[in-house]
Amino acid sequence: MPDLVVSIKQFILRKLINLGKIGGAHTSVFNLSKGLPNHITSNKKGKKAIQNAIKELINDGYLLAKTSTDEQHVSINPRKIKEIEEFLRV
Repeated sequence: MPDLVVSIKQFILRKLINLGKIGGAHTSVFNLSKGLPNHITSNKKGKKAIQNAIKELINDGYLLAKTSTDEQHVSINPRKIKEIEEFLRV
C-alpha cells in the first residue's frame, strides 16, 4: 500500500502542476482523484490510499489547504517547488 500512496501523491502533484494550481490558484480536494484508474477509485482500499496521500501532501507542506464554503481547496506550495520536483524524479 505505501507504493500506491506514493504513486497517488506523484499523480496529484503532476496534475496540479500541469493545471497551474500553484500558490493562489487552487482546486477542490474532490478534483484530485479525477483521472486516477477506476480500480483505485472504486474500492475501499484505494479510497483510503487517496485520503492518506492527500493528508501526507498537506502535512509535508507540498500542498496548501484552505476551506471556503464548507469545501477544502488545495494548491501547490510555491516554496516547495524544488522539493516537489525532486520527489517527482524518484
